[in-house]
Amino acid sequence: MGLEGLTGQKVRQAEVDQKVRRAEVADAAALVGLRGQMLADMGQDVGGEDDPWRASALEWFADRLGDRQEFAAFVIDDPEAGVVASAAGVCVHHAPGPGNVSGVRGHVFNMSTAPSHRRLGYARACLEALLAWFADETEARVINLFASQDGIALYRSLGFDAPQHPGLQLRLTRPS
Repeated sequence: MGLEGLTGQKVRQAEVDQKVRRAEVADAAALVGLRGQMLADMGQDVGGEDDPWRASALEWFADRLGDRQEFAAFVIDDPEAGVVASAAGVCVHHAPGPGNVSGVRGHVFNMSTAPSHRRLGYARACLEALLAWFADETEARVINLFASQDGIALYRSLGFDAPQHPGLQLRLTRPS
């Protein structure tokens, strides 16, 4: 790629970066919509617009968006479509240890871009803003996430790698 192409690429990325903003309580519904898109892309049945999980998620996001110390979401708006991309993260408190004296870890989730706005650098811009928030405004120095096949290249390009110890999961069911 010649210098001209590289300069054009930097200008486009600067334009995308200027579109990123911190989500507000009024963005809770948009975050729920993008969460539904993300979960559907991962093969989950998300039900219709009136599925009960959506009301719970709306309340959850509205509550968390008011907590600017432990939670952050960054979004990109389209003038006609509204919020079209998001990255959200939360601080998770664990017992302190020698590798993490504060015990605070970050967890990235709700990485989603509307299908019509993909491949424009929006996910990267939102995630970079979220990672800057973790670095500058929280004590979290270890950031975790669960990667889909569609997102793994982005996460690796930003320095994410497999954890030293493999994560395992157990799903508990409630007795009837």
